Amino acid sequence: MKSLTLLLVLIFLLSPSSEAAITCSDVIGNLRPCISYLTSGSGKPPSPCCAGVSTLSTSATTTADKQTACNCIKNASKNLNVNTALAQALPSNCGVSLPFTVSPTVDCSKIT
Repeated sequence: MKSLTLLLVLIFLLSPSSEAAITCSDVIGNLRPCISYLTSGSGKPPSPCCAGVSTLSTSATTTADKQTACNCIKNASKNLNVNTALAQALPSNCGVSLPFTVSPTVDCSKIT
């Protein structure tokens, strides 16, 4: 009985968590197809860009994930000199809803 209990405890401890936190590399990877559009594009975003925005939207489910995604996007937008109007319109232009405004001044800590 002790060995069965020990085995069950080990399986529980070694099994992957069902709620993996999103990382900045995930966020940047999803949004990489949007970079040229956000820095020098116009009109509708390319479909690979919208696919990445959609993936990000469905991946960031917890408050921590949403805040992480927000901070990653906020920092990247400062470094890439993106067109703010295109960045703010990107979710709606892709038919996706994000729980925050894409902006270098957004307060990501207020996202719930």
